[in-house]
Amino acid sequence: MEPVVVAYALYLLISIPLTVLVARTLSKHGRTFLTQVFEDSPGLANAVNQLLVVGFYLISLGFVTLFLTSHADVHGAREVFELLSVKVGVVALVLGVMHLFNVLVFNGIRRRHLAPKAVPVPGPVLAGRPVPYPGAPGPQVPPFPAP
Repeated sequence: MEPVVVAYALYLLISIPLTVLVARTLSKHGRTFLTQVFEDSPGLANAVNQLLVVGFYLISLGFVTLFLTSHADVHGAREVFELLSVKVGVVALVLGVMHLFNVLVFNGIRRRHLAPKAVPVPGPVLAGRPVPYPGAPGPQVPPFPAP
C-alpha cells in the first residue's frame, strides 16, 4: 500500500473520532445551557441542541473530507507523520474555533434570555384618559359628530 494512502487512512481514523468527541461534548453541555434558557419548553431546547449539533457535524465532516487530499510527495514513514501532523493539526484548530463559536452562540442565547426585560412605563393618565406628551399630535377628531 502506498504511504500516502496510509496517511489518508490514519487522518480519517483520527479526524472523524475527534469530530464526534467534540460534537458530543458540545451536545451534552449545550443542552444544559438550552434547558435553562427554554425551561418552559424542554422539547424546544432539545430541538435547538440537535439542530446545532447536526450543523456542527455537517460543517466539520465536510471540512475533514475536503481537506483529505494532498499533493505532497509521501515516500516513507517520516513524510506520513509530517503530512498527518499538519492535517490533524489544522482539523483540531478548525474544530476548536467551531466549538468556541458554538459556545458563544449558546452563551448569547442564554444571556439574551436571562437579561432583565424592560417593563413598559405607562404614560400619565388624567381623569381616566391618557395625557398626550408635549409635541404629540392632539386627540383625533372623528370626521362626523359622535352620537
